[in-house]
Amino acid sequence: MTTPYPFQTLRDLLRFAVSRFNQAHLAFGHGNANAYDEAAYLLLHALHLPLDTLEPFLDARLTDAEIQTLLTLIERRAGDRLPAAYLTGEAWMHGYRFTVDPRVIVPRSLIGELLVQQLSPWVSRPDNVHNVLELCTGSGCLSIIAADMFPDADIDAVDLSADALQVAERNVGDYGLQDRITLYEGDLYAPLPAGRKYDLIITNPPYVNAESMAALPPEYRHEPEMALAGGHDGMDLVRSIIEQAREHLSDDGLLIVEIGNERAHAEAAFGGLDLVWLPTSAGDDAVFLIHAADLPD
Repeated sequence: MTTPYPFQTLRDLLRFAVSRFNQAHLAFGHGNANAYDEAAYLLLHALHLPLDTLEPFLDARLTDAEIQTLLTLIERRAGDRLPAAYLTGEAWMHGYRFTVDPRVIVPRSLIGELLVQQLSPWVSRPDNVHNVLELCTGSGCLSIIAADMFPDADIDAVDLSADALQVAERNVGDYGLQDRITLYEGDLYAPLPAGRKYDLIITNPPYVNAESMAALPPEYRHEPEMALAGGHDGMDLVRSIIEQAREHLSDDGLLIVEIGNERAHAEAAFGGLDLVWLPTSAGDDAVFLIHAADLPD
């Protein structure tokens, strides 16, 4: 039986995808670090195969319909430069699966890897964490991980984007956490109940400075600009978060802020504060902690 395609197996399509992705000079960073991992993930997902089991299927013959589906997917990634997560409708972070679409940025926060360690050693008693606030929640991913890691805590999650909160609501529902995570639409602390204090405030806010925004690869330009752009030095929202944090934290509370590659700008803006830089897989320049007592009143 003849086929209109020069491909027969998953191995053929995987090789082609890697070549096509390298030829297109794609940017990675939305879950995979290179063309091979990205291609394997996309192809396995499209074929409804286990995402961590490639080898047994490499030489399986594909149907013409499957080949066409995969070629279309490869071209959307290479030609349209769409992040893989928007093509599959999901993103994985530290073993957690989240629904995503272009209404939210693709989950990739370094705070997540700190949360799965229950913020040790900075939080010595996880059972003493009762109230958590996440600002700029997006897809709700950090709030969901926080709820899992701090089972005695209730979480409030805030975002300015109604669209993003629709995605967060879906994820919260998928994990059955509607009774523990409350979503608020509004500007940072504004929509929160008056007088509520938090043991922990976490935030991965828009922090990309104007110069870096202008140089973003096409993949990142598919994400909501309001979730990335942090003003001239990237610190516009971070300033507002820090200025008001003390009144929303308990006396022993912690504020944890992710600022990506903006440490120099953060230290220039907040050099008078005791910023504790936390070690992550990306180094110790991307996430800082401030104790409530060290915040401005």
